[in-house]
Amino acid sequence: MRRTITAISLTSLAAGAAGAPSNIADSTKHAWSENCGYINFRDAGSPRVASGVIVGSRFLAGFAWGENIGYINFGDGSPANGVAYANLSGADFGVNIDPATGDMSGYAWGENIGWINFDTRAALAAQGIHARVDFAARRLRGYAWGENIGWVNLDHASVFVGFGAPCPGDTNGDGQVNFADLNAVLTLFGAAGEPGFAGADLNSDGVVNFLDLNTVLTHFGSDCD
Repeated sequence: MRRTITAISLTSLAAGAAGAPSNIADSTKHAWSENCGYINFRDAGSPRVASGVIVGSRFLAGFAWGENIGYINFGDGSPANGVAYANLSGADFGVNIDPATGDMSGYAWGENIGWINFDTRAALAAQGIHARVDFAARRLRGYAWGENIGWVNLDHASVFVGFGAPCPGDTNGDGQVNFADLNAVLTLFGAAGEPGFAGADLNSDGVVNFLDLNTVLTHFGSDCD
C-alpha cells in the first residue's frame, strides 16, 4: 500500500480547510489505533468542532486530533475538479468516497505520522472490512493503513466515528447547499454518464436533470453541520 506523494505542512492548509463545522456525532467521534491511541474526528480547532472532520457525499474534509500524534488532515474540502481529490501531490489530496458503494480511497496526512491510506480494498475487501462509509448507519467502517502507525480501526462496535444526516442538494460535500451547488447542476445540466459520475448527479441516476436541480432548489440555504 506504499505510495509517494509530496509531503505538505498542516499549518499551511489550516486556513483552507472546510469552512463548515464538523458533522461528526459528539457521542461517537473516535477511531482507535493500537500504536496511536484514540483519534478524535470531531473536536479539532478552536472553537471546538470548528475544524473537525466533515463527512460529505463524495469526500471527507477537515482535521482529526490524536493526543499522541497531533493533527491529521483529511483534505481541504475543495478538490481541484470539484468532485474528488486527485491524490497525485500535496496540492490536491484527501479522502474520497464512492457515492454508490461508500468505499473510501485517497490519503490523510499527519505531520508526525505521514500518510494514512484509506483505499484498503485490495487487502481487506474480501473480508468486508475495508475502509468505507456506511451511509445507512451513518458511520465509518473498516480499517485504514498508515505505513508508520499500522492499522486504524474504524470498525469497532461501540468506539467508532458516526456522523449526522446527509445533506440533500450538497453537490460538493461541504455540508452546505448554496450557489456553488446550484452552479454545479446548471453547468452540467443535461450531461450523462455512469451513475454518480459527478457531484451534480445528486440521485446517482446517471444524468444531471430537473430532479437534481429541484433537490438543490428545495434545500437551498441548508447548512448540515
